[in-house]
Amino acid sequence: MPSLRVAFIKANWHADIVSQAESGFRQELDSQQVEYAVDSWDVPGAFEMPLLAQRLAKSGSYDAIVCAALVVDGGIYRHDFVAQAVVSGLMQAQLATEVPMFSVSLTPPQLPARRRIYRFLSWALREKGPGSGESGTADPSPAAVKSLRRRN
Repeated sequence: MPSLRVAFIKANWHADIVSQAESGFRQELDSQQVEYAVDSWDVPGAFEMPLLAQRLAKSGSYDAIVCAALVVDGGIYRHDFVAQAVVSGLMQAQLATEVPMFSVSLTPPQLPARRRIYRFLSWALREKGPGSGESGTADPSPAAVKSLRRRN
């Protein structure tokens, strides 16, 4: 039986880039020799992540929930409003359920159709992992895994 059970929720927008976050997370768990099971879940976009995260947390089946998305200003709405709503929703859900939730989301203001940008964003999601930009550490993914180990 795995010592760590994680739900990994991915937004389908820019799935080729977003999927790198899960890959990087699994690599980090492997490198720390953690026994784990990760269940992957897909949602249409970032906005849908908090509701599914809360439902999965309430199921009692998971030690943690990781949510990954790439929220880009598409000219229809401001991406920062969506990103704020998602982070706020995840915070409310983890406080209500006491199941840790990690955001692996990037919010570039634009996504030029240049392959170099795609490679960079893919790298950023794969290498930075859960909590990037929020933990203040150079390697947030290992820090996230360590915090989960302490919880169990």
